[in-house]
Amino acid sequence: MSAGCSRRFVRTGSPIVAVFLLLSMAWPATASAQLQREPKREAGQPVFAAYEGWYKNQDGTYSLLIGYFNRNGKQELDIPIGPNNRIEPGGPDLGQPTHFLTGRRYGMFILKVPADFGKNKLTWTIVANGQTTAIPFSLHPDYQVSPFESTASIVGKPGEGDTPPILRFDENGPSAQGPVGLVTQRTAKVGTPLALTTLVADDGAIFTNSGAVPKNLGVPVTVTWTKYRGPGVVAFDKFKPEVTKTDRVEKGAVFAGIATTNVTFSEPGDYILHVQLNDYSGVGGGGFQCCWTNGEVKVTVTP
Repeated sequence: MSAGCSRRFVRTGSPIVAVFLLLSMAWPATASAQLQREPKREAGQPVFAAYEGWYKNQDGTYSLLIGYFNRNGKQELDIPIGPNNRIEPGGPDLGQPTHFLTGRRYGMFILKVPADFGKNKLTWTIVANGQTTAIPFSLHPDYQVSPFESTASIVGKPGEGDTPPILRFDENGPSAQGPVGLVTQRTAKVGTPLALTTLVADDGAIFTNSGAVPKNLGVPVTVTWTKYRGPGVVAFDKFKPEVTKTDRVEKGAVFAGIATTNVTFSEPGDYILHVQLNDYSGVGGGGFQCCWTNGEVKVTVTP
């Protein structure tokens, strides 16, 4: 947990409300209203950046937590870094994804800005299906979040906090907790499956908006793999592999588990795979932007 983080929580209510709040700042009000009424289509729709919020780091700098919303029901998009996928100033490449899956994807990456960022803004512009969207990110007070601890509704543990799951790629390797993420590297060959293993742990806190214990609780951690960047098709055996409980001991955790999937690449090149761990608070943290953990696997694929 980052001791320097604020404990102010911003409830978004709807999974896409943060996107549309920003749209109202970047687009005319009529355009925003039309988008909210318009039904999702299989293809031909735009992609929007989604601003989850910002938090202060212990060194005085700030981190901006960013996701995206692909309005297409079936169309995934590859948009290379450049005029159609740029973050400015300072870009165009500030670590954003180039592959966009369908639907809402929460807190995929962090943009770190200096302590004197003040009233400056970064803007992520995405051109998809011939439609341009540009969403600004700033240190507006309404978007301050706490992604390392939530005390909103911890069932049976009044006053105690829910923290993000712990991620490791190797049993004796480094760990990460929270959206900043953990990065590792692998090599693979075209058409040959590469095994991806995640070692996970969690505090087991049961977080709900209502305060009621959910029925049919499974293991505390879910693992989701996605393509983040790369030239070819990426195929996972299971993009949500089963998490199996282990007897491994992790400090601060009451549950430890392991999950493995295989991934195959269609073309040689450099890829980034993204993994996200979610606890009982669910995708998007139940609207409180806590508690999930990100990871990246950079894969060099040879012929």
